[in-house]
Amino acid sequence: MNVVKLTASAIAVAAISATTAMAREQIRIVGSSTVFPFSTAVAEQFGRSTGFATPVVESTGSGGGMKLFCAGVGVEHPDITNSSRRMKAKEFALCQENGVTDITEVIVGFDGIVVANATDAPEFALTRAQLVIALAANGPLPAKWSDVDPSLPDIAIEVLGPPPSSGTRDAFEELVMHEGCAETALVDCDGVTVREDGAYVEAGENDNLIVSKLEANPNALGVFGFSFLDQNADALKGAIIDDVEPTFENIADGEYPVSRSLYFYIKQAHVGVVPGIAEFAAEFTSEAASGEEGYLVDKGLIPLPEEEHDMFADAVANMKKLTSDAWN
Repeated sequence: MNVVKLTASAIAVAAISATTAMAREQIRIVGSSTVFPFSTAVAEQFGRSTGFATPVVESTGSGGGMKLFCAGVGVEHPDITNSSRRMKAKEFALCQENGVTDITEVIVGFDGIVVANATDAPEFALTRAQLVIALAANGPLPAKWSDVDPSLPDIAIEVLGPPPSSGTRDAFEELVMHEGCAETALVDCDGVTVREDGAYVEAGENDNLIVSKLEANPNALGVFGFSFLDQNADALKGAIIDDVEPTFENIADGEYPVSRSLYFYIKQAHVGVVPGIAEFAAEFTSEAASGEEGYLVDKGLIPLPEEEHDMFADAVANMKKLTSDAWN
């Protein structure tokens, strides 16, 4: 009898949750500031071209988005999270613990991480090893770029970048700090992290804020996604990294060394409950949006090769389930 009562109670709770979720007509999307402009463009197009409400897109950072997304199922939780790096195994485990068991993973394209400054500021051509020497907490802690290498500008090291909750920060530490560390003997590569003495300034999750600060301070460098450099080419210029210029073509060809994939994740339990989730995801992965000639390319997205693009469009169409095997 107790088992029957418990089952009935669980069914009632589920019914209430479903009814409450139906009361929310707008898709709620959180996550990466890098993916934010792409997701926003799709949301606006989706709202204009369909009968669904325009989704609400928030820039919370990749890590912050994962916490919100994985907190549970129901109207109080987001439906989709954007990320500029892959979901971590511990985040997947958190989702599972909180009942977010069915998740679809989508890669929508590529982006490069740039080191940029104002157009009227000094020119920079850097190696990843030089960036490690300049920014490593356990390195020599130079005060000026010319202390790193005499060929670099004789100005104080001041780099504005994202906080640890950002996927851009995760990717920068992996692709620059860790990979570049092997090229220098001046830094202990065991647990290398970004210095916290003022040379690296955490400027928040809003990459547009970093852009505006660079315009006001010509001696500062900023770390953010290529799309923001592309959209602000009249005010900013990107540093050459390891002899490669940060351009659309170089990132697409794999020549630029600091590039990463961009993701979004769908909470399958909300599909068919909050209106339009499957349709929004289909728009995001359509040829018209993220294909080689799509409108997101005009905003700086580096498109996937056609075969990969079609694979993720198919994953959305069939709501392919992400499993723990992804981290094995």
